[in-house]
Amino acid sequence: MPTSLFDKIQEAANHLRKQISEAPKAGMILGTGLGGLAAQIQNAVKISYGEIPHFPESTVESHTGQLVFGELNGTPILAMEGRFHYYEGYSLEQVTFPVRVMKELGAEFLFVTSAVGGMNPQYDLADIVIVEDHIDMMPDNPLRGPNDDRLGPRFPDMCQPYDKEIIGQAKIKALELGIASHTGVLVAVPGPNLETRAEYRMLRHMGADIVGMSTVPEIIVAAHCGLRAVAFSVVTDICLPDALEPVEIAKIIEVAGIGGEKLTKLLPELIGNL
Repeated sequence: MPTSLFDKIQEAANHLRKQISEAPKAGMILGTGLGGLAAQIQNAVKISYGEIPHFPESTVESHTGQLVFGELNGTPILAMEGRFHYYEGYSLEQVTFPVRVMKELGAEFLFVTSAVGGMNPQYDLADIVIVEDHIDMMPDNPLRGPNDDRLGPRFPDMCQPYDKEIIGQAKIKALELGIASHTGVLVAVPGPNLETRAEYRMLRHMGADIVGMSTVPEIIVAAHCGLRAVAFSVVTDICLPDALEPVEIAKIIEVAGIGGEKLTKLLPELIGNL
């Protein structure tokens, strides 16, 4: 018989328990150009995705493709140095599989980072956006199919998928650190192509401030399995329809790195207070 999702999670978690010294308090997903946070993790144990049962492998050039376990500002943490995307050909169940493994290992919190396009004219390159809500335009859902009640409820509520308390703390800490930040709405699209002028107009009219190709599936699964989640996005390109210019991926990665430096100051402060 085919192995169930629950059994796959158990196998992956049991494999990791042999290599980590304690349960992580939080999980972290590091997006494009944001791997610098992993360098701050102390007593790091690095585990390649290819070694972990049922884990996909990251095919994006700027994603290292390993789990890093250790301590960040005194808090045990399990970080994904590189994530998976729907556009790579994976199902959303595969994309979000690591979130479920983090939960099984004992994580209570999930911190998600990503690079995004900025559609709000008040945003600038390398600004930090603390996601307060989202619009899901992915063509599938990671919860589609038979529900396993051991993993979460059939119909999880999404009235508050992003933790308001941590968002409040993040806004205060960003001010204290002198980091420009905004709260905004993320719209998730499948990719991998970027959007047309008309699509940016539509997405902005729908109420979105930023657009990306990740985060939302992971947040849905976090809500399903009971993780307190928060997401931070770095604006890596400006998506104003009447001033749209061709995008260079190398430039996006460069700007993501600049924004990532801000997150390397902000996130350890938040995680240390958990």
